[in-house]
Amino acid sequence: MASQDWVDKDFYAILGIAKDASDADIKKAYRKLARQHHPDTNSGNSASEKKFKDISEAYSVLSDPDERQQYDAIRAMGGGARFAPGGGGAANGGFEDMFGGLFTGSTGRHAGGFSTSGGIPPEFADLFGGGFGAQPGFQRAPQKGSDRTASTTISFAGSIRGTTIGLREPNGEVIDVRVPAGIKDGQKVRVRGKGQPGPAGSGDLVVTVSVKPHDFYTRDGDNLRVHVPVTFPEAALGADIEVPTIDGEKVRVRVPAGTPSGRTLRVKGHGVKTAKGAGDLLVTIDVAVPKNLNKEAEEAVKAFAAATADADVRAGLAVKARL
Repeated sequence: MASQDWVDKDFYAILGIAKDASDADIKKAYRKLARQHHPDTNSGNSASEKKFKDISEAYSVLSDPDERQQYDAIRAMGGGARFAPGGGGAANGGFEDMFGGLFTGSTGRHAGGFSTSGGIPPEFADLFGGGFGAQPGFQRAPQKGSDRTASTTISFAGSIRGTTIGLREPNGEVIDVRVPAGIKDGQKVRVRGKGQPGPAGSGDLVVTVSVKPHDFYTRDGDNLRVHVPVTFPEAALGADIEVPTIDGEKVRVRVPAGTPSGRTLRVKGHGVKTAKGAGDLLVTIDVAVPKNLNKEAEEAVKAFAAATADADVRAGLAVKARL
């Protein structure tokens, strides 16, 4: 408030509230009156414009705990007290979002010093999504432009090794987006300064990245899962097998004797590599059952069956199945 004599104005009466009104009551009264007397809905009505200035001034003082305390103290002193706080005018609320565009479309400066750009009470900034201008002395700080969003899809290999993609604008400009190694499906990449322009600089471009699935590898956090088939003799007797890694190399994995189908073996450090470290390669063993046996193999299987006839692999199954 610029050079106003607080003792001469009853801000509580202007807002139509009691002197012990809560913060919520103050906000509610301000919203109601500001909507009723806003210059956009009362063009050319000088009485409404003055009323709007008065309620904005009242709200700027009563909504601030420190200023409200000073105001109450000065008013309590009586008519002999005078107070002119330094600084600018009261902020005016913006209503574009709250009232569904009721006041949008109005541009320029209204009589009484109200403009469609500038400061608003801080607690209403997010709610109203912007605001009309403040009286001199309460200028809103310059804001960066808003962010823009986009989406793209990259290969599984691109997500593991990192890649750079180009997003083409309607005007033909291509924006390079660097996707870091190890990015996960659904994560976002921010490109600084490629959003909407604003007084304090341009906003950012936020790109959501989707990753195509791979036929062999499945990502689990920073680990990679694979399924590798082994023969029955390899699973029964144990074996060293070679498993391909995401780096294009092969790593030797020891399959212990008696490994059942479905067991997962861990190979340290051969998963997804990020700035924080590397995950592991998780190898799930699938015991392959041959579909066609030659005569010699068939006889060998029969001999094995006869040699292990006393083994009951389903022992105790009925007990486990009881409800």
